[in-house]
Amino acid sequence: MSAAKVALGRRLFYDVRLSLNRSMSCGSCHRQQLAFTDGRRRAIGATGQSHRRNTPTLANVAYAASLGWANSEIHRLADQHLIPMTNRNPIELGFDQVLDARLIELNADPIYRALIASSFDGRANLDLDRIAQAIASFVRTLISGNSAFDRLLYFDERKAMSAPAIRGMKLFFSERLGCAECHASFALSGPVTFEGAPATAPVFHNTGLYDLGAGSYPRDDTGLFELTNSREDMGSFRAPSLRNIELTAPYMHDGSIETLEGVIEHYERGGRLIASGPHAGDGSMNRYKRSRVGGFELGGEEKSELLAFLRALTDVQFIADPRFADPWVYD
Repeated sequence: MSAAKVALGRRLFYDVRLSLNRSMSCGSCHRQQLAFTDGRRRAIGATGQSHRRNTPTLANVAYAASLGWANSEIHRLADQHLIPMTNRNPIELGFDQVLDARLIELNADPIYRALIASSFDGRANLDLDRIAQAIASFVRTLISGNSAFDRLLYFDERKAMSAPAIRGMKLFFSERLGCAECHASFALSGPVTFEGAPATAPVFHNTGLYDLGAGSYPRDDTGLFELTNSREDMGSFRAPSLRNIELTAPYMHDGSIETLEGVIEHYERGGRLIASGPHAGDGSMNRYKRSRVGGFELGGEEKSELLAFLRALTDVQFIADPRFADPWVYD
């Protein structure tokens, strides 16, 4: 990490030359005003191919114990960033297909020259790994921690949250609802790690989103099962961060729930019922579902209070911070 490498990574993050046809950058799918998500049900790549998963937020991702939705093996941001640049199924950025020509172009760009030299000890040439390292340096700076919830909890601003939001916070952290068992830690996303921390095992959950028979999930995305081939991991995914959650719809790993109200109803029922169609089934009966997702009862006022708390997780400063904005437009 260095100031120069962060500056270099910020420019690369927003540089459309990192895509096959110069149509997209990392920032196309991770838009600051949407807390670095894209507002789509599923991401779309530079060639128009649809990804099978929803774009997750990058807020505080530097602390995540695992990266991606269902991968227990990738722990370094630089390794994660290589995936959208080189993935062929589907093509996301497609950068690897034009790599040699674009490296010549990027290394000759006068805007980049000084940043490259000061970022890599005078080795003044970018390659794929250094691009990933620089982008990772920038992404590590995407820290969200100034929501109304943060101001109340960490800075003791007693009026930062409304009374309904405070009641909703108590519901969220209550044993009755158990939301914080999966959405834990300061990131509200499960296990976190940091420099010097002991080894931290990632955690994945089946929340009863589907049951296509015998606990199965749709064939195009069975979660952690794809990696482990263990039936116990069928439909298991990482709990996403709830920070800025009102800005990051649609929800779940495949964007299949449109609203926060729908998400609450899913957990209130203890799993989703899909009455007809190719994904018909009762997720509440999924044999691999996390036992804690057993359902609960909420009154209408309680539901409004829980929603008020979730909206109090929005960090307005984060989504408007000029340090994170597109430098090709604003600098």
